Amino acid sequence: MEIYQSEEQQVEAIKGYWKKNGNAIIAGLVIGFSGFIGFNFYKDNKLAEELAVSDSYQTLVESAQKTPDSYIAAGEKFIAENKGSNYSTLTALNLAKKAATHQDWTQVEKYLTTAIETSQDNGIKAIATVRLARVQIQLEKVEAALTTLKAPLPKSFKSSIEEIKGDAYLLQGKKDLARSAYQEAIAATVGNANQALKMKLDDLAENITLTNVKK
Repeated sequence: MEIYQSEEQQVEAIKGYWKKNGNAIIAGLVIGFSGFIGFNFYKDNKLAEELAVSDSYQTLVESAQKTPDSYIAAGEKFIAENKGSNYSTLTALNLAKKAATHQDWTQVEKYLTTAIETSQDNGIKAIATVRLARVQIQLEKVEAALTTLKAPLPKSFKSSIEEIKGDAYLLQGKKDLARSAYQEAIAATVGNANQALKMKLDDLAENITLTNVKK
């Protein structure tokens, strides 16, 4: 049996439904359509912002080649104005590299810290973190370096982390801890361990042996 036995009944049913629910349907359509427009407007604006930042970064890179002396000031200004962008992270890393060529380790530490704070990429953040710890060792900020290395980093960085820990412990005179850290670094190395790391462990082992002999 048909629910509505005639076209007239169907029309009347539709009229009744629309009368009861028409306003809600219209409101839903308006909200949905305006949401769609708003979302696309947001996407368009976001894209425009990203393109603008990209252009600014390209200008910064070009100015670095033409007027290298003003690059530091321009780079710092760019970072301050674009903190939420990955380009600010790249700029901070470039500034750190530039400072390193002058062996200005305090500035290198500052820029690497900025790179870590602004980066949205875990890989870049990990690289900057390991570099920061090395620089802190260079500055003999041993405790700061060990604290930096407590940050959660990918397993692929374990060898570097343990090597830097070994350097830190060695500066503290904790030779046994340093040896353990170097051994951990070699064990975590993919492929052949680098010669410099092996030499650190060999030199430390020889040093510990000589110390024990003297005792």
